Amino acid sequence: MKNYVQPGNTITLPAPYAVTSGDGLLVGAIFGVAAGTAALGEAVETAVEGVYDLKKVASQAWAAGDKIYWDNTAKQTTKTLTSNTLIGVATEAVAGGATDLIGRVRLNGAF
Repeated sequence: MKNYVQPGNTITLPAPYAVTSGDGLLVGAIFGVAAGTAALGEAVETAVEGVYDLKKVASQAWAAGDKIYWDNTAKQTTKTLTSNTLIGVATEAVAGGATDLIGRVRLNGAF
């Protein structure tokens, strides 16, 4: 196939803000997880498929299968739809206590 470019599970994007490996990032409608460190505008390899542990809103409890959104202002995941971008689904339940800061998310990869 002459028009094939790459598998697409990892793509190179311009960092919309400074990121380090494991940080979530949103470029337009593309959400992914940074595979390295990049300053604003620098190219960064970005995973757009897979399951990742991501920073979440501490006060929220999640159930497996909950829709998960990216809050680009707070740079964290949330169950709250308002003004946020759908990025995938929770793969595990997580409590909503003050110390429950990480949620496991399966990225949607394509919208």
